[in-house]
Amino acid sequence: MAVARPIIGAAIGGWANDRYGRRSAILIADFLFFTGAVIMASAPGPALLIIGRVFVGLGVGMASMTAPLYISEASPAKIRGALVSTNGFLITGGQFLSYLINLAFTKAPGTWRWMLGIAGVPALLQFSLMLLLPESPRWLFRKGREEEAKAILGKIYPADDVETEIQDLKESIDKEILEEGGSEKINLIKLLQTQTVRRGLIAGVGLQVFQQFVGINTVMYYSPTIVQLAGFASNQTALLLSLVTAGFNAFGSIVSIYFIDRTGRKKLLIISLFGVVISLGLLSGIFRETTTHSPIVIATESSFAAYTCLDYSSVTNAVGWDCMKCLKASHPDCGFCSSASDKLLPGSCLISNSTVKDLCHKSHREWYARGCPSKYGWVALIGLTLYIIFFSPGMGTVPWIVNSEIYPLRFRGVCGGIAATANWISNLIVAQSFLSLTQAIGTSSAFLIFGIISVVALIFVLIYVPETKGLPIEEVEKMLELRTQHYKFSEKSSGPLEKSQEM
Repeated sequence: MAVARPIIGAAIGGWANDRYGRRSAILIADFLFFTGAVIMASAPGPALLIIGRVFVGLGVGMASMTAPLYISEASPAKIRGALVSTNGFLITGGQFLSYLINLAFTKAPGTWRWMLGIAGVPALLQFSLMLLLPESPRWLFRKGREEEAKAILGKIYPADDVETEIQDLKESIDKEILEEGGSEKINLIKLLQTQTVRRGLIAGVGLQVFQQFVGINTVMYYSPTIVQLAGFASNQTALLLSLVTAGFNAFGSIVSIYFIDRTGRKKLLIISLFGVVISLGLLSGIFRETTTHSPIVIATESSFAAYTCLDYSSVTNAVGWDCMKCLKASHPDCGFCSSASDKLLPGSCLISNSTVKDLCHKSHREWYARGCPSKYGWVALIGLTLYIIFFSPGMGTVPWIVNSEIYPLRFRGVCGGIAATANWISNLIVAQSFLSLTQAIGTSSAFLIFGIISVVALIFVLIYVPETKGLPIEEVEKMLELRTQHYKFSEKSSGPLEKSQEM
């Protein structure tokens, strides 16, 4: 399971970040990913291919939580959100590019080896460039390497602001030493007993869990399947439309870069979730309409008589049979061959295999094995597009931004690792359960459940997520000390202390 390995990588990444530094953790992640890509591309058999996937998964998990943290700690407060959002854009843009690269390699000899091996190139490039970049100044300061930290901060901030940043860092660390006696040991009990950490973890972990449970990776992983469920029979059409989905996901990340430091994290989350709820409601309604108004099944024509679905031929009264009932037949699996004149007219219910599929196509008909013909298919595609457009700028990027800036310095790596691990575990649960869920309760009900979860996520954001726009990272900690709930839709950025004392 490709998603399971990043869970371990994210957990290890949190510890490695605090122990060895953000830059070192990224270098380790790049090395793991590159090694895994080379192993997969050269694998002579399944065993080595699995080992390569383990390396890649560990690298992905480590990088997923380390990159936003490194960028956040090395960025001025006023553009911190935009720079972390840029990381999100490069990820979604990379996903879109990977579709195109894989498409280009489909006709090359050893297709899959090229597809897997080329993934090592970005990791090698990032490893090389990271060697030229400094360590996080905040991590250096925390480790007592103050002169190095000051030199790096001097390159990031104007001269007048450097001393302020250093003073804020010193106050934060002095407070930690006073509270914890300078101990480097961190455990879960200590994390939960520390008020600012506990409040940060509620917001950070909650956002990461809801990011997955509103269904985003269901859309990304299964977009070709969802498109077919909406009534598009062709695999090529489904893949092409899923490419469009990936493109809109990348576009949404660009929107986030522009608005994140202007609008604020919390407002962007709220707007995003409102749109997600509406989009999921639309999708649920469209799929219900598709399910309840699918073409009826008529007696099989003589040319297909030998391939009639066994469940259909065994019933004495097949008046109630339609396309959806045909696709639910499982002894064996069956598919729907549409009418040659109009796909919405009655068609045949046949055994589902490659031979029957080819016969259906040769008679100039469409073959449906996942979803049924529908005049509302394009509306479903619009719903998917709206979902991505609303999700990507807010729920797609903001959880990573908030988790990179909401924790006290000493606990930042570990807490970021906990939140990223929660994200990958949630990702795994949703990805593994979606198809089973649609088979059990239908696609419409599955999207309705995601919509209800999105409403809960909206309430959670209104109550527990603070606005961190424009705040120096150390000021976020002070704000969490003074506040437990954050009902406001947005806040003025008049000043850190003012914001801390509101409510």
